[in-house]
Amino acid sequence: MRYLVTGTAGFIGFHLAKKLLERGEEVVGLDIINDYYDINLKYARLDHMGIPKEKIERNQLVQSSTYPGYRFVQMELSEKEPVMALFAAEKFDVVIHLAAQAGVRYSLSHPEVYIQSNILAFLNILEACRYHPVKHLVYASSSSVYGANEKLPFSTSDSVDHPISLYAASKKSNELMAHTYSHLFGIPTTGLRFFTVYGPWGRPDMALFLFTEAILKGEPIQVFNYGKMKRDFTFVDDIVAGVMKVADRPAKPNPDFDPKNPDPGSSRVPFKIYNIGNSSPVLLMDYIKAVEKGLGKKAKMDLLPLQPGDVPASHADVTDLVRDTGYKPATPIEDGVRAFTEWYLDYYKKNN
Repeated sequence: MRYLVTGTAGFIGFHLAKKLLERGEEVVGLDIINDYYDINLKYARLDHMGIPKEKIERNQLVQSSTYPGYRFVQMELSEKEPVMALFAAEKFDVVIHLAAQAGVRYSLSHPEVYIQSNILAFLNILEACRYHPVKHLVYASSSSVYGANEKLPFSTSDSVDHPISLYAASKKSNELMAHTYSHLFGIPTTGLRFFTVYGPWGRPDMALFLFTEAILKGEPIQVFNYGKMKRDFTFVDDIVAGVMKVADRPAKPNPDFDPKNPDPGSSRVPFKIYNIGNSSPVLLMDYIKAVEKGLGKKAKMDLLPLQPGDVPASHADVTDLVRDTGYKPATPIEDGVRAFTEWYLDYYKKNN
């Protein structure tokens, strides 16, 4: 099978491409390699995959020196022509679209980036799948789409019409766009609402990275909502296993779909939405304790109010994902955080 995985210089995309290659698949990785966070970490992920920085050239496929089945291309997905040319040349079986402008708080100050990276880029992916048909398009949505909802756990059968950040609105838009293309052109599409993914090679803008960095420097960590937060933290290996299970199972029409009482998570066309999380929320203060244990050092804390765009709690209902795919997250929070802190200490020892 030939896969396109977008966002392979990013956190989840890097891990996913590696697992697909280890399974024997052929993968084209794509990323624009922007500077939203430390660009050196992105190049280090690519180098780990056998793609050295000096060989990367815009819109040109580079062969991995480590994985015979892996090639990488630096490409701007909001530019339609190169995207269409790539699809025409490669004839992908499955597309897993993870590339996006991430971050809730960043969307408050840089809204235009989210329209280009999350809306226009996704339109080009859909158009490419329309004219160069694929067996399945899997794309990253987000738990952020639940916005102002307070009923827990969050279910894909819930309405998600009250986003509280432009990032969340852009991800909800992706789901609506995907349904339209499933309806009009029969493209099987599955959206995955990710819940707070963490682990080795993670994103520097996320809490685990920020906490670890500050604790090691002896600086206070910012603890929002005065620590009264719960998150469905999910280890990256569990997420990747779930993504692969979903990708192997193209979306199908729901034979029980009732247009008079429509289920937002399915359709009478080949469209599906899943939550993908640990389904076992952890108190933020317990998460911090796991970081302290992993580093062998106590945290200093600045207790702060809830930030605009943030939600106090997240909890994924993954019943349908478990039923349909056998998905089973298995990594306890202490084990996952320890894996991250061990990677962090090793990576920055080598790169400082």
